Amino acid sequence: MDTNTVNSPQFDYQLLKSVGKDVFISSKVEIRRPHLVSLGNCIAIDTGFYCTTEALLNSYIHIGPYVTCIGGAHGLLQMGNFTNIGAGSRLICVSEEHLGEGLIGPTIPDRFKDKYIGGPIVFQDFSGVGTHVVVMPGVIFGEGAIVAPCSFVNKNLEPWTIYAGVPARPVRRRPKEKMISMARELSENCLIFPGIPSDKFPVV
Repeated sequence: MDTNTVNSPQFDYQLLKSVGKDVFISSKVEIRRPHLVSLGNCIAIDTGFYCTTEALLNSYIHIGPYVTCIGGAHGLLQMGNFTNIGAGSRLICVSEEHLGEGLIGPTIPDRFKDKYIGGPIVFQDFSGVGTHVVVMPGVIFGEGAIVAPCSFVNKNLEPWTIYAGVPARPVRRRPKEKMISMARELSENCLIFPGIPSDKFPVV
């Protein structure tokens, strides 16, 4: 990806905690706490991304248009290498419990607030979701796990497994060896900079 040829206004990267090379972020995103956002190399974040949490993104990552990640300063989105979030997906890192222990909403004073629940949402290497997927707090995507469009994810996902449905259930396996082999080849042949050390993906 050559970000110099993208004919679109870009985000002010100086606001971020750290940013690598070959990164494109549309100017039409809202990152509420950019000082909590760290980016690796080869990343594209499209128009409409809305993020209120801390975010730690490695390399070779795509976040599609109109993705939401909420949870405030106590929330965390962590994405490994070769991970993706499809357009319109919703990631809820922290939320009110909604069981009546208090009132709901950001304008409520602390003494009247509902109980908060949550935990980091973690995408391990090669994992991701299709379009319009909802992910609940604390979900960990095992390496290579992928979720079909319009699914609902409320539990941790097993590695190298395809999930679909409401709630998401396993439907088949993914080709681990083939994907890791391609990742190794890509990293070894990247002449501009090594997005990922080649020994990260040993021959399997």
